[in-house]
Amino acid sequence: MSPSLDDVDWPVRTERLLLRRLGPADADAAWAYRRDPEVAAWLTRLPARREVFDEWFTSREVQDSTLVVEHDGVVVGDLYLKVKDAWSQQERALEALGTEAELGWVLSPEHQGRGYAGEALAALFGICFERLGLRRVTAACFSANEPSWRLMERLGMRREEHALRESLHRSGRWLDGMAYGLLADEWRAREAGAPAS
Repeated sequence: MSPSLDDVDWPVRTERLLLRRLGPADADAAWAYRRDPEVAAWLTRLPARREVFDEWFTSREVQDSTLVVEHDGVVVGDLYLKVKDAWSQQERALEALGTEAELGWVLSPEHQGRGYAGEALAALFGICFERLGLRRVTAACFSANEPSWRLMERLGMRREEHALRESLHRSGRWLDGMAYGLLADEWRAREAGAPAS
């Protein structure tokens, strides 16, 4: 059975933040910052009406893969963590089940520039590698979303792909995409202050 967010004792606390499971009461805060044009420009989904957003936000898919980031009791953003199977050849397929995760994050503009995204994502690495026992995490963004890819690089993620005009943006333009990865042993070496083997 693949690991899931149910396997973690919530909430998880960092120096300044609290990470917890998403609940229906978080819809108001998430709607506000996800509708902000500065944020919405990079999101996969932009529901036009609140009732459409609420239906999506309370779906099992979103509830099973989304965490809330709080600072002093205020919702400042959310994190996406989707455990998935690694690619493998058929003979080793069972060993690849539930061994990696795709990550994502959204932070309210009024709370950006304070290091909250980095602190939350670093905690998410710990959840993935220590609590869920995953071997690899990945994340992707439009190359024009410089704050996202700079954050990934600052936290030790490796750029694995820069694809030219591979992502269709809601503006109608084809934009470059970037993909990043981090292995558990790389993360552990970085945490210990040693180079990865």
